[in-house]
Amino acid sequence: MHKVLEKQGKKVLLLGNEAIVRGALESGVGFTSTYPGTPSSEIGITLAQIAKDAEIYFEYSSNEKVAFEAAVGAALSGVKSMTFFKHFGLNVACESVFPSAYTGVKAGMVIVVADDPACHSSGQSEEDIRPFARIAHLPMLEPSNAQESKDFVKEAFKLSERFKIPVFIRMTTRVDHMRSVVKLGKIVKGKTKGKFIKDIVYTNFPPYIMETHDELHKKLDKLKEVSEKSKLNFFVNKNIKSNFGIIVSGVSFDYVMDAMNDLKIKLPVLKIGFTYPLPDELIKSFIKKFKKILVVEELEPIVENYVKRLAKDVNPKLRVLGKENYFPYSGEYNEEMLVNALSKITRKKYEVDLKAHKKKYMKIKEPKRLPLLCPGCPHRSTFYAAKVATRGMDVVYGGDVGCYVLGLFKPMETQDWMFSMGASEGVAHGIRKVSDQKVIAFLGDSTFFHAGMPGMVNAVYNKSNPLIIVMDNRITAMTGHEPNPGTGITAMGEPTKEIAIDAIAKAMGIEDVRVVDPNNVNLMIKTIRELIEKDKVSVIVAKRECQLLAMRKKRKQGIKVAKFEIDPKVCKKCGTCLRLLACPAVKEEHGMFKINKNICTGCAVCAQICPNKAIHAVKE
Repeated sequence: MHKVLEKQGKKVLLLGNEAIVRGALESGVGFTSTYPGTPSSEIGITLAQIAKDAEIYFEYSSNEKVAFEAAVGAALSGVKSMTFFKHFGLNVACESVFPSAYTGVKAGMVIVVADDPACHSSGQSEEDIRPFARIAHLPMLEPSNAQESKDFVKEAFKLSERFKIPVFIRMTTRVDHMRSVVKLGKIVKGKTKGKFIKDIVYTNFPPYIMETHDELHKKLDKLKEVSEKSKLNFFVNKNIKSNFGIIVSGVSFDYVMDAMNDLKIKLPVLKIGFTYPLPDELIKSFIKKFKKILVVEELEPIVENYVKRLAKDVNPKLRVLGKENYFPYSGEYNEEMLVNALSKITRKKYEVDLKAHKKKYMKIKEPKRLPLLCPGCPHRSTFYAAKVATRGMDVVYGGDVGCYVLGLFKPMETQDWMFSMGASEGVAHGIRKVSDQKVIAFLGDSTFFHAGMPGMVNAVYNKSNPLIIVMDNRITAMTGHEPNPGTGITAMGEPTKEIAIDAIAKAMGIEDVRVVDPNNVNLMIKTIRELIEKDKVSVIVAKRECQLLAMRKKRKQGIKVAKFEIDPKVCKKCGTCLRLLACPAVKEEHGMFKINKNICTGCAVCAQICPNKAIHAVKE
């Protein structure tokens, strides 16, 4: 039995993401949906594992907008729902999220969104989703640990049921991925069947929409009253005499508490968990007695600026410290950062000289290592073929979101831009229209279903001619090997229609569509050379299963995988296998090229491209 299904009263060690699932189960959720995206991936992975046992519904939708719409459809039909995605996913979904505040919902609905300070798994931008709550007129709660993640989800469902609107839970990477002890409550069996009852309020049409907008602000006023009294906002060391206090939200609360413990000091702290609407009166009562307030929040100074505004009325001389004094606008905070800030403000020295420690650490010369595609990854052979096929041409390569973003690095360098999912095609089309350069747009199978089809249609409709290569590795690999519409299996493990990418491309009017195994390197090179010269849009579906997935299946089935070696007598030390293919299994030692058989996956690409035929399978 999965630990999120353990009995009431037990204390278990959970990820923040796992705790989100438990909170939904304790709330009686019946419908859950997502498009996978790190750092929220484990919510979906956990639901995929337990949904049948928990007797609830879970799906991987084609994108976040659809995931939200499916969840709101369930909530409008009287079934409690939860949808979740990373911050970029909210960008995709917001066109439908914003109207949901106006239509409202019939049953409780929670939207969990994970920000990623420091961009651990988010290359496009470092985003703070808290302003979305204000734009959408929807409440937002922000936990700081796994226990709060569970409890805040339960509170979010209660608020949603009471006010008949969706409620945001804002997570961040450290809260998503921290493990801490969670005390479990009772799992409530929710209903999974409902009925949509027609009502004009769901139509969002003027002039009624202006009236609804006014009503929505009245709801926000009542929500502010709830925020003022909410136990999600609380004091620590409230009665400590001090001319200095701290206001903090999210995971930074843990850093504040650790830093005070390190410095052996106690300071008054207001921890805010109900981050929209913010509790004005609670904040005013806290700040009016201090000379200085330190506001601690990652990314944008939203609470900090709000406190500055409130201070003008209750404490005009208050110094509000934060981004301009001690903290960066970018990246994650940490315990050391808070120790430094509190040490400077309180003039309390820490027992360790952190500056000297950092100076000593910076002298250590660590070997640099760029991110790499896995050994045997079919994307590597696709990129290699593209580079060989276009050698000497003026070609630009369109990047997209997925494992293949690692094509950015040497020696491949096949990702000349990266904006968002599916953007490789749109940008490629624009470049082709205004330049004489040839363009190859790369995108993955899951990305194709997510946002790749509109760009492909647009290129056909507007008579463009980029070469589009859909890298179909039969799974949504980067976020945890989740199924997608091309895999023939649902999130709950049920067989379904396998949707063929090449058939869709043909239905869009693309006349030349090829399906090629990228590990057939010569055929891949030949096909790219041919299609890049076409005056119409062409598509190659580079179809081969993710090698990690393939290796796991073979191990389970007891299938042996051929290993390869380099014959030192034949090898001319040209370095093609290492410097042009960049397979992690190939290494150079004392001027000799060798293959690490422990990580070789037997893809045989190196043997195909070796100009001297020095690489061959090992005979057992």
